[in-house]
Amino acid sequence: MRYKDYYKVLGVARDARPEEIKKAYRLLARKFHPDVSREPNAEDRFKEVQEAYEVLKDREKRVAYDQLGAWRPGQDFRPPPEWGERFGRTRSGFGPEAAGFSDFFAELFGGGRGHAGGGFAMRGQDIDATVELPLRQALTGTEASFRLAIPEWDASGRMTAVERSVKVRIPRGVTDGEKLRVPGKGGHGAGGGPAGDLYLTVVFLPDPLFRTSGHDAWLEVPIAPWEAALGADIEIPTLEGKARLKIPAGSRAGQKLRLAGKGLPRPGGRGHGDLYAVIQIAVPPSPSERERSLFEELARSSSFDPRRHFRGA
Repeated sequence: MRYKDYYKVLGVARDARPEEIKKAYRLLARKFHPDVSREPNAEDRFKEVQEAYEVLKDREKRVAYDQLGAWRPGQDFRPPPEWGERFGRTRSGFGPEAAGFSDFFAELFGGGRGHAGGGFAMRGQDIDATVELPLRQALTGTEASFRLAIPEWDASGRMTAVERSVKVRIPRGVTDGEKLRVPGKGGHGAGGGPAGDLYLTVVFLPDPLFRTSGHDAWLEVPIAPWEAALGADIEIPTLEGKARLKIPAGSRAGQKLRLAGKGLPRPGGRGHGDLYAVIQIAVPPSPSERERSLFEELARSSSFDPRRHFRGA
């Protein structure tokens, strides 16, 4: 079927007020009424004007029509698959004049032609939002309160955004970047339709020690040169308490050591991710005379060449 631009038919802007729509309709209806008009195709134009006004004068039909987006007049068009589920069908009991309306109108709004009764139920808009959380709150779950602009309809039939407070439970084990669906916390429905949903993206605030990837956590662990060379048993922080970490002899900078089950909790009690300790070699920033003497002695006596692979390059 062909798309109908009802705003263009009436010659009004898409954000026109209801009184502007009504005024435009009255002028065009007088101009093209078949009983008085001398315009060519007056009857067809009159029905087109009536059809446009039938949709735009009704707050709920107009909001539903606007959800289709802007298309070129006459462009091939099919309603989205979720139209029937999301917006329902009218049951307005149109009069005999509606029989001449277009296929476009019949497909979208004519499901109840000739049947009086229930109204036009429309589901509210879904809303996307972001909430920032400290990493530690993801370990136990938390309740986040914030303000959102919720789409609502005012008395004049125009959609507005009203700022409201929203409280959402963040479950234990949520991950950075995860998107949570919160049913019924989106835009208000119309005509008794259900509210939309809130899609909440969780973003972790930077943590001074840990970074995460999914349910795994990463911690940079500085060790002394002699600990890297000889090995050591050290204590490190985890997301939940302390743990012992065995440094193998001959460890190198950037090496990863895995502590199983020390990462973020998985939802539903399905265990934890892992913690990866990333080795960093740290040297004394201001070595004492004794420390400097020992390093110099090591430099003289050691045959180790860390840049051996550069030879011949």
